[in-house]
Amino acid sequence: VQLVESGGGSVRAGGSLRLSCAASGFTGSDYCMGWFFQAPGKEREGITTIDSNGSPSYVPSVQGRFTISRDDDSNTLYLQMNHLKPKDTGLYYCAARSCTAFPAPSVAAPRYTSWGQGTQVTVS
Repeated sequence: VQLVESGGGSVRAGGSLRLSCAASGFTGSDYCMGWFFQAPGKEREGITTIDSNGSPSYVPSVQGRFTISRDDDSNTLYLQMNHLKPKDTGLYYCAARSCTAFPAPSVAAPRYTSWGQGTQVTVS
């Protein structure tokens, strides 16, 4: 499985960005996806996940501002980020886990087996 993020960049506070994650190499469609965030000097943390039916879950810090979605026809995961804040600055990673092995919504990194390389978002 290969995951490649894109769409990062620099934006003013209050602005928006949409991140994409192109996936390839999946066998079957039973994959849950997630986005993770790593602020400078801090550990990576999960912020949102989506199951194979398109049902999302969010951590409180992004609830109402970020929207995760997936297009299984194009094997692409998205993260729409609105009302961005300087504290949202950092690296954003997409990741995949087996929905069968871990069916409940989870942003626990050890449950994810495939990772992208990350894309940088800077909010000033």
